[in-house]
Amino acid sequence: MRFTHETLPQRVVFAAGGSPAAVAAEVEALGGTRVMLIASDREKELADPIDKEIAVVLRHEEVVMHVPVEVAERARRAAADAGADILVSVGGGSTTGLAKAVAMTTGLPIVAVPTTYAGSEATNVWGLTEGETKTTGVDDKVLPASVVYDAALLTTLPGDMTVASGLNAMAHCVDSMWGPRADPIDRALAQEGIRALATGLPAVAVDSTSVQGIEQTLYGAYLSAVSFASAGSGMHHKICHVLGGMFNLPHAQTHAVVLPYVLAFNAPHAPEAEARIAQALGTVFRTRTANGGLAALRRALDAPKALRDYGMPEDGIAKALEPIIKAIPANNPTPVTHANLTLLLRAAWAGEPIS
Repeated sequence: MRFTHETLPQRVVFAAGGSPAAVAAEVEALGGTRVMLIASDREKELADPIDKEIAVVLRHEEVVMHVPVEVAERARRAAADAGADILVSVGGGSTTGLAKAVAMTTGLPIVAVPTTYAGSEATNVWGLTEGETKTTGVDDKVLPASVVYDAALLTTLPGDMTVASGLNAMAHCVDSMWGPRADPIDRALAQEGIRALATGLPAVAVDSTSVQGIEQTLYGAYLSAVSFASAGSGMHHKICHVLGGMFNLPHAQTHAVVLPYVLAFNAPHAPEAEARIAQALGTVFRTRTANGGLAALRRALDAPKALRDYGMPEDGIAKALEPIIKAIPANNPTPVTHANLTLLLRAAWAGEPIS
């Protein structure tokens, strides 16, 4: 056994119903006295109680999916003008992503308060979009210093968004099985993350206010992000980042659609990963294969099915081929060609059944 594993330094607090006090404690521990609170107008009711407990000098609401460069620049200038010394983000992946964009150039610490299962809060990965191109990178300055998970903040998350966001977390786990730096620790964390997500998501789908179900799903989403941060971005995420940036597709739904096609593509050439995924899903669903387990979960959740449903044009398949092929890691389990990638993208675009 020969590998090198790096664990990222981060403090994680689970505080169901107690995020205002927990965030205040984290801000104090980090020495923050001038808070830039980043939360979109959609998250206002969730952010207001936190606002009351911390010294906010700026409330920033301009949050845009995929973090366009011009939006990031405006947020950076706003942070400097306000003299902020710490960032608090309350929201999903786009909100966390904007906080990361500010931290990347300012070095300000982040306290992240997720309101979806995006997982960005537990990684040192940033993403910015310029025109039709989304660029991602790794920088330790963007890793939130603290994360506060409050299940109560997710009780109002719409059911369709819960499903898509949870499957996005599942995609982190699956990609962590064969990412460019994947190691045995990543695979163990990802396997437990898959089990937790497969347990929590159906419960939340039935009862969106189930704190127990939400906490199980948050636990799985955190493990998925930790494993992904170490293993690196694999084929699935490279496809979704190219498509999302090129066609402005919704982030979570794109991941939810593409996931089963990438799993079916790679599983035949990744027997250990296939076995781990199958075992994790098999604890919840009576299936013996990774593909069968994921299909059962998606049926239970009525998961998103086709990229065309979210605005991807059919001629976008050919347009996206070359950028995706250039981005996919060389160690992907199944060799990628223009022909087999075209088949995968066409199937995901149309929502064709997995054979």
